[in-house]
Amino acid sequence: MNRVCSIFSQLLQLFSRVEFEAAVRQHKAERHARGFTCWGQFVAMLFCQLGRAHSLREICQGLAASEGKLKHLGVATAPSRSTLAYANQHRPWQLYQTVFLELLGRCEEQACSGRRKFRFKNKLLSLDATVIDLCASLYDWAKFRRTKGAIKLHLLLDHDGYLPRFAVITDGKTHELNVARKLRWEPGTIVVFDRGYIDYQWFVELTRQGVYWVTRLKDNADYLVVERRPVPAGGKVLADEVISFYGLPGEGREYFFRRVEIYDAEQQRRLVFLSNHLQFGPTTVAAIYKERWQVELFFKALKQLCKIKTFVGTSANAVKTQVWTSGPVSAGPCRTCWPCYVSSCLCIATCGLGWTIPSSLPLRPRKSNCNWLWPK
Repeated sequence: MNRVCSIFSQLLQLFSRVEFEAAVRQHKAERHARGFTCWGQFVAMLFCQLGRAHSLREICQGLAASEGKLKHLGVATAPSRSTLAYANQHRPWQLYQTVFLELLGRCEEQACSGRRKFRFKNKLLSLDATVIDLCASLYDWAKFRRTKGAIKLHLLLDHDGYLPRFAVITDGKTHELNVARKLRWEPGTIVVFDRGYIDYQWFVELTRQGVYWVTRLKDNADYLVVERRPVPAGGKVLADEVISFYGLPGEGREYFFRRVEIYDAEQQRRLVFLSNHLQFGPTTVAAIYKERWQVELFFKALKQLCKIKTFVGTSANAVKTQVWTSGPVSAGPCRTCWPCYVSSCLCIATCGLGWTIPSSLPLRPRKSNCNWLWPK
C-alpha cells in the first residue's frame, strides 16, 4: 500500500522553508515573538483558506482536532485564538506578500512556455480593480462611502499563463488611475483596461513611453476625425478612424489615436474601441479588448475559491494578511501548471470538505510531465 502524507503537508511542500525564513528575517516579523512562529501563522491562515473557516476559533479548533498530524507540518501545537489574533494584527503583512511573489515567480517560468493566443509577440496585460465590501462600523479604516466600507484590489494580469503580474490593496476611495499612473511597463507592451481608466493626458504619457493600450471610448467623448480608413462592406467593422482629442497640447503623431467601431451581432449593439496602435487590424483591436475578460474571470475565481469576502480580523493588517495568504489558492486559475498539483485540494475546499485536508491522499498525478514545481 502506498503511504503518503496529508494533503496539507503536500501543499506546504511548495513553499521552501529556507526562503520563508529568509523573508521572516528580511521583514523582522518574529521580533519580540514568544513561541508562536510566522510559519505557524502561515499554516493557520492557509488552513483558513482551504478549510473555509469562518472565525479564529474555528481555525484553532480545526487544527487542534488534528494535533497529532501537526508535527509534520512544522507546527508543534495548535495556536490559541488570542495568539493568532495578536499575530494577525501586529505581524507585517508584507511577509506573506513576499512569500506569494516568490511562488508566483516560479509559476511564471512555466507559464511563459505555453502557446500564445495572438500572432503578435508583444506582452499582453490586463489592468483592473475589484471592490471587496466591508462593514463601515467594524472596518472604520476602510474608507469608501458614508455608510459603507470597502477595500479595493488593483491587479495586473499577465496573459502568458493568466497569472497576476502586480497587485496592491488600497481603501475603497482610491481611484484606479492613482495606482495606474505609478506603473511602468517595457516599450512594446500592450495594456488593456476599461473606461474607468480613461485619462487623455495619461494616454499621451503611455504613448511617449512606447506602451500600447486598448480601451473603450466614452459616449460623450469630444474628438476630431483626422483620417477615415476603408472598411469591408457588410462586415462587422463599421468604422476605422484616426482621431485627435481637443485640448491635448502640441502636434504630432504621438497624439493621434485609433477609433474602431464594431457591431456585435450576438448582443445587437455597437462597441467603440480606442487605441494608440495604428497598425493592428480593427478586428485584432476588438479581439484584444475581448481578452480583457480574463481578468474578470480571475476576480470571479479569486472570490469563489478564496476566503476574501469575509475576514477573521478587523484591523487593516489582519485583512491584508488574510488576502495575501490567499495567494497560493488564487494561483489556481493558472491554466498551464498549478492545477496539476492543487486541483484536488481546491476541489475539496470548494465543495465544503475543507476539514478533510489533514487526510492522507496523494495530490501528485500519476502521469504528468509538470515536475518543475513539486519536490521529488
